This record gives sequence, structure tokens and C-alpha cells, in this order.
Amino acid sequence: MADDAALRKSLICLAAIMVFLGLYIHSLKKTMATYLFGMFAIAGIVLPDWEFFDRPVSQWTSPLSVPQMLPHSPPTPTRFRFYPIRTIIYMMIYGYAFYKWWVFISST
Repeated sequence: MADDAALRKSLICLAAIMVFLGLYIHSLKKTMATYLFGMFAIAGIVLPDWEFFDRPVSQWTSPLSVPQMLPHSPPTPTRFRFYPIRTIIYMMIYGYAFYKWWVFISST
């Protein structure tokens, strides 16, 4: 992973959310559900090989070709390209997961 700082910040934020939720709800089960949801969310957003997934969805099944670069040329930043289908897929998956987490957390 090229950017370890993003992973560290995400894990620190998740730990802070878990501490706050654990103190507010007093439920180890719900705190652990928050931990699992947070780890899956972090793993799905921060850890993937973005050079592979930063292509149109129709090309995800084909191998990634390595561009021919000069030995000391910096790679071009391609992390934040917008592809509507990928965004819709991510929103559906994370929206449903967030909904199920919220229903579990807000239940008495």
C-alpha cells in the first residue's frame, strides 16, 4: 500500500468511534459489530489495488497492463477518477451494510 498514513488515520478514527459508542451504549456486542463493520469498510476503500480497479468496470476482468515508464519518472496520480458504475456499486454495497449496522446499533 502506497499511503500508510490513510490506513493509520482510518484505524484511529475507527478506534475513537468504538470507544465513544462503547461508553454511550454499554454493549460489547454492538461495539464489536461496529469494529467489524469499520474494518470491512476500511478494507474496501483504503486497501484495494486502485490501479487495477481505477478502470471502467467492463475492463475489470482483463489483466492490467504495466505502462512503460522511465525509471525515475513519478507515476501519475489516478486515485480519484470518477466512474459512475463503480460509484453506484460501492454506494449500494456500503449503503446496505450501513443500513444493517444502523438497525442493529439502534435496536434495544
